[in-house]
Amino acid sequence: MAKIYYDSDADPSIIRNKKVSIIGFGSQGHAHALNLRDNGVTVRVGLRPGGKSWNKALDEGLQVDSVAVASEWADVIMILLPDTEQPKVYQQSIAPYLAPGKTLMFAHGFNIRYGTIQPPDFVDVSMVAPKAPGHRVREVFMEGGGTPSLLAVHQDYSGKAHATALSYAYALGATRAGVLETTFAEETETDLFGEQAVLCGGVTSLVKAGFETLVEAGYQPEIAYFECMHELKLIVDLMYRGGMNYMRYSISDTAEDGDYTAGPRLITEETRHTMAELLKDIQSGAYAQNWIEENEKGRPWFNERRKQEQNHLIEQVGARLRRMMPFIQPVEIKPGD
Repeated sequence: MAKIYYDSDADPSIIRNKKVSIIGFGSQGHAHALNLRDNGVTVRVGLRPGGKSWNKALDEGLQVDSVAVASEWADVIMILLPDTEQPKVYQQSIAPYLAPGKTLMFAHGFNIRYGTIQPPDFVDVSMVAPKAPGHRVREVFMEGGGTPSLLAVHQDYSGKAHATALSYAYALGATRAGVLETTFAEETETDLFGEQAVLCGGVTSLVKAGFETLVEAGYQPEIAYFECMHELKLIVDLMYRGGMNYMRYSISDTAEDGDYTAGPRLITEETRHTMAELLKDIQSGAYAQNWIEENEKGRPWFNERRKQEQNHLIEQVGARLRRMMPFIQPVEIKPGD
C-alpha cells in the first residue's frame, strides 16, 4: 500500500523560507504559482519574454522574469513546461544557474525517467504531481480543499529533499487531500499507460468505434452520438463518486447485465495482450523515443492525425448538438486550433 501524507506530516515553514520559481504559466503553472503565493510562499514565474503568458502572470500580480533570471534567483525551480519543450529550456536557461543545494522539481517524471534531462549531482531532484488538470487544482484550492498528488524523490543531495517536496505539496494544497509516495519511474510509466490504454487512447477509440458501428448500420448519427458519447459523462461521474459498484447500483438491471455480458466480449485476451505490449514500449523507452523523434521532425504524423480526428463525423455532429445544450457550457475546438 502506498504511504500517504497529510497536512500534519508537512512543515510549511520549509517552503515559505525558500524562493520558488515556477517555469511556465499554463494550466499547471498557473495553479502552482497562485496556490503557493496564496499560501505565503515567495514566488516568481519564469517565462519567455514576449510570450502569451507573460501578461497573464503579471495580471495575477505575480513577478515575472525570463527563465534564466528566475532560475538564478530561485532556491526551488519547478519546471511546468510541456514535456518536449523542457530539455531545450533546461539546457539553455536553467542548468547554467543550478548551484549546490538548489532543488529542481517536476510535476511529471518523463524527462528524468528517459534521461532527456540529467541534473548535476549537487542538486535535489523531486516531484509533486497533482492528479488533476491545473484549473481544477486551483478551483479546489480556492474552495478550501486540495487535489490528491504524487510525491517522489529522484536525488537527495541535501538530505532534505523529501521534506522540501512535502512542504511544497502543502503549499500547493495537496496535503489537504493526501499525497502518495511513488518514484519517478512508477509515476511516468503508469501515467503514460493510463493515458494510452484507458483515459485517452482507449476511451476515444471505443467511443468512435461504437458511433461508427451504429451509423454504418443505418442509425441516425445524432442518436449514435447521444448513446456513445454524450451519456458517457453520466457513467463516468457515477464511477468517480462511488466506483463501479455505485455505477452499477445506479443504472438499470438491463444495463448492468449488458456490462457483465458484453464487456468481456470487447476486452478480450487479445486486447489485454495489446495493453501489455503498450506497457512494454513505455517501460523500454521505445514510446518515448518515438515521441521525441516525432517532435524533432516537426510533428508531421501527429499534426496530420490531429487534423483527421478534428474532422471526424462524431465531432461535427457533436458540435451541432452541444450548441443546443447551453447548460453543459459547450466548448468548440475548430480544426487548426
